[in-house]
Amino acid sequence: MRTRVRTSILTLAALATIMSAGVAQAQVAPAAKRVLDRARVASGGAAWSRIAGVHEVGTEGGARYERWADPLRFGVRTETDTPAGRVVRGYNGAGAWSQHPAGVNAAGEARPDLGEARSDAFFAAYGYLFPSRFDVRASYVGARRSEGRAFEVIKVQPNGGAPRDLWFDRKTGLLWRMVERTGPQPATVEMSDYRRVGAVMVPFRFTTFGGGAPRPLERKIETVEFKSADRALFSLPRDRAPGG
Repeated sequence: MRTRVRTSILTLAALATIMSAGVAQAQVAPAAKRVLDRARVASGGAAWSRIAGVHEVGTEGGARYERWADPLRFGVRTETDTPAGRVVRGYNGAGAWSQHPAGVNAAGEARPDLGEARSDAFFAAYGYLFPSRFDVRASYVGARRSEGRAFEVIKVQPNGGAPRDLWFDRKTGLLWRMVERTGPQPATVEMSDYRRVGAVMVPFRFTTFGGGAPRPLERKIETVEFKSADRALFSLPRDRAPGG
């Protein structure tokens, strides 16, 4: 099947600038670290250190999807089935790309946004539980109440990506809400249906509100495996690369 490809590649110089800036700016405030440490203990503790990859299968908005994420380095790949064929999006830490069936959203789609792709890779891999692995800044926002529950809110930003507000339940220590404010309208994701997979606990339902969408979007995980993936998965296949 013919596909259309959209790519956005950082030059080595630009990447070096991002990484050097991250070394200088990366910091996690003590109050934010306390919240993150509690969340890590509540959802699995030391078991998280043994996880080298995340592989999900489920549905999003009724469409089948499969996603791989790397909690050791920036990397994410999502494959979504559509009526016209499979749409694939990826990010390998340096470049973001997408592949579409011919004629499907190809001509009008904007080039992949590197900041958005970097944030997606970070949060998809539960990167906030590993602040020492990534260039990241985290600050404490404060105590909040919503729907009769108490939360502690922190702001987390992977270097080169967009910040998100993370709401952690004060009773359980688990993440309940994630808010991204970089677009014209804030997008809020609420996590629920936490289940234990092996030695760690993760949400199996994600409901997104706002962000300009006409209605809430629900993502349901059917299976999740914590295993490493070939890094080649996160890069544009060589036979599809520009000039390849």
